[in-house]
Amino acid sequence: MFRYLSKRHWILILVAFLLILIGYFILPVSIPLIFAFFTALFLNPAIRWLQNRFKINRKFAVTIVFLIFILIGGVIGTYTVTSVVKHVVTLAENTPTYVNQINGKVLEWEADLERVMEDLPTEFVDQVKDGIKGNVLEINETIKNNLQLENIAGYVATVPQYIVSFIVYLIALFLFMIELPLLKSKSYYYLTEDTAEKVRFMSARLTYVVLGFLKAQFLVSTVIFIISLLGLLFIFPEYALIMSLIIWIIDFIPIIGSIAILGPWALYMYITGDIVLGTQLAVLAIVLLIIRRTVEPKVMGRHIGLSPLATLIAMYIGLQLIGLLGFIIGPLFVIAFNSAKEAGIIKLKFKV
Repeated sequence: MFRYLSKRHWILILVAFLLILIGYFILPVSIPLIFAFFTALFLNPAIRWLQNRFKINRKFAVTIVFLIFILIGGVIGTYTVTSVVKHVVTLAENTPTYVNQINGKVLEWEADLERVMEDLPTEFVDQVKDGIKGNVLEINETIKNNLQLENIAGYVATVPQYIVSFIVYLIALFLFMIELPLLKSKSYYYLTEDTAEKVRFMSARLTYVVLGFLKAQFLVSTVIFIISLLGLLFIFPEYALIMSLIIWIIDFIPIIGSIAILGPWALYMYITGDIVLGTQLAVLAIVLLIIRRTVEPKVMGRHIGLSPLATLIAMYIGLQLIGLLGFIIGPLFVIAFNSAKEAGIIKLKFKV
């Protein structure tokens, strides 16, 4: 296999390896810049459309698209943040009530347990009771420690650093949107015509893939949001919209997803004795989990050009190797490799 690789190919492999190593250490601190770059790619078609439709220069088109993006994001973000803060504070204030409800249910369970297990050995019954009490006390302490107003204030104290990251994201987004054509032309300066043609092919392919990935993610998340909203309108109408937004945001976390919200919620309803609502929430959680795990690989595969199996394998391996970013980078790496093969940059022709 290696005899087909020329010196030039070895140099390209070495450069790619070095870029991967650098990226592994730099990526964790470059999240705002990475998101800004991908957002600029996502908004670039709208910028080109404005330029062609109204015959305006790129800076003016970028300013219009950027302001519209800020306006829409600001409205959604403001409503979400204010609603979440309001409900979190209310939850923290009502924590003692929730803890008392749990303790009351535990006392009822103990009384029922004594009646059911009255014929069993006393030592066994006491051991079961102690286990239940220990678990409940641990849950109570966890709830009290995490939902105290002092701790919430500590979480709020970390907001400034996120504000700085958000400001960097916005500035980088605006600059990327303006300079995308310049960055593209500069990237070809040190390439030969043949290599430049191959890189153009890869660039077009990767641009299509990135846009396809964002489109696929948007479609899947939209389905999750709609189903969450419809289900919660039936279960908890007063919290339906805000909880659907929270579920939609949390659902971006691979493997865990919406179950991180609906699971504890359903468990609390079971503990407080509301079996019907607990079951409804559990069913909704299972439905959302099934939709995410079955629809996502198919939608991703259709929009980024990979089979559902290859997409699932790439997402899982990426997730295991480098965490949440691997969920995105895994499929993109496979696409980049396939694109390089199609462009002739990587040649792997061998038989065993």
